[in-house]
Amino acid sequence: MSRDPRIDEKIATAADFARPILEHWRALVHRTVPEAEEAIKWGMPHFVYKGKNIAGMAAFKAHCAVIVHGDGRQDSEGMGSYGKIAKLEDLPSDEVLAGRLRDAVRRIDRGEKEPWRERAPKPKPVLSVPQDLAAGLAATPAAAAFWDSLPPSHHHEYLIWITEAKREETRVKRVAQALEWLAQGKRRNWKYER
Repeated sequence: MSRDPRIDEKIATAADFARPILEHWRALVHRTVPEAEEAIKWGMPHFVYKGKNIAGMAAFKAHCAVIVHGDGRQDSEGMGSYGKIAKLEDLPSDEVLAGRLRDAVRRIDRGEKEPWRERAPKPKPVLSVPQDLAAGLAATPAAAAFWDSLPPSHHHEYLIWITEAKREETRVKRVAQALEWLAQGKRRNWKYER
């Protein structure tokens, strides 16, 4: 069993109610899938089999969540496959959970993708450039040149941001801000780029 000290730390710093749940889930995953390795993904403890995510867990203020990747379950009462878990008794039986983990292992061994990956992505609506932005681009050559160099996905980010403004004053400010950023060669979400 490969143990990640970061997961030891996450369990140790979890609330008193959460530690037994997290320890039980961790032990069950390792008993069921001895080849599983531990990792931190999206800031949460995860278990990886043959390089693929198989299971995960998280602790919150008043509940925990456990996940079996690819089992197709998503509880509407919180993150994870089995809803908000506040005590060990809230978990399904070990037999049920072990069966779901073994199913996930079989999917990985057969090379199947997780079911949610097989769904075709929803097409994004095609948005046209609003007149106020088009006029601004025509009046600002540097912004227009950068706009023309951007791929459609970046156009979409700007267009959604501008067109979802509820008030006219907000929209005017967003068009002005967009033109300023475009003239500086900045994408819509430039603040988050590294």
